[in-house]
Amino acid sequence: MTEAVTDMRKLFLLRHAKSSWDDPGMDDFDRPLNGRGRKDARRMGQYMARQGFRPGIALVSGAARTRATWELIEPHLEGVPVAIEGELYEATKARLLDRLRQMDDHMESVLLIGHNPGIGRLAEVLADHHGAPALLARLAEKFPTGALAVLELDISHWGELEAGRGSLATFIRPKDLETPSPAGESAL
Repeated sequence: MTEAVTDMRKLFLLRHAKSSWDDPGMDDFDRPLNGRGRKDARRMGQYMARQGFRPGIALVSGAARTRATWELIEPHLEGVPVAIEGELYEATKARLLDRLRQMDDHMESVLLIGHNPGIGRLAEVLADHHGAPALLARLAEKFPTGALAVLELDISHWGELEAGRGSLATFIRPKDLETPSPAGESAL
């Protein structure tokens, strides 16, 4: 007996939290999170738990700052399996899209923790102006460190993923979790 495949998928795109530049000679791949980044990552994990966001798997870039972001979020997601993938470091929008198209169709939701510009461009191209105008405007303005975009995807199979097949359901930045947003714009 085969399991049913749903007609919708959900994609969580998270940019790594704020990293440290204390050692300018350090290789970019090895840069850790700074204090604000650690605080923001924990806060985002708490937010995800409160919202009931529970991805089927987390795909995490191999860079130190993305792994550290995951390590601070993971306790709030309780047992989500993780795949650390070195090729996600500095991946372009096209490379990220190719990777997501390879997902098993029984996986209904995926959390991808990566880097700009790839992660921000991927969110923009998938949403392609579908979603609440206030959220789309924030996404177009900037995809800051520690921000989370949640896209509802109108696909039955990951291989169908392409531009415009998503709708931006949530776009939350660390600063949105610090102070209340104006009415109608907060995903809290």
